[in-house]
Amino acid sequence: MANILLVEDDKDLIEAYALVLKAANHKIKKAYNGNEALLAAKEFKPDLILLDLLMPIKSGKEFLKDYKKAKNSKEVKIIVFSNLQDSNELEDVYSLGADRYIIKSWTGPHGLLKIVDEVLETKDTN
Repeated sequence: MANILLVEDDKDLIEAYALVLKAANHKIKKAYNGNEALLAAKEFKPDLILLDLLMPIKSGKEFLKDYKKAKNSKEVKIIVFSNLQDSNELEDVYSLGADRYIIKSWTGPHGLLKIVDEVLETKDTN
């Protein structure tokens, strides 16, 4: 079981992802934009953050820039999930500290769960 901060502005998607992750016994906190995510990360102490890039108020990249300034942020795994397939975007999010980048339209909720478990396993072995 892990604490997972789910950051996504699409309410239907966030609910679908949350259902699957909760069914796998993960504890979920939801945020709908980068500002909410920064506040939630301080209170919730996530093991992993699932982060959309295109959101209102503060984008996923802006969140990453701000979040990586926090003390314990290096201990938290970050999976960026977006429909952006631009190689420059990919390079940017990895340089900002993302551990994995997945394309939403290629990965359903159960596929996402498999990736979450893989990333969490690498956290436990480091």
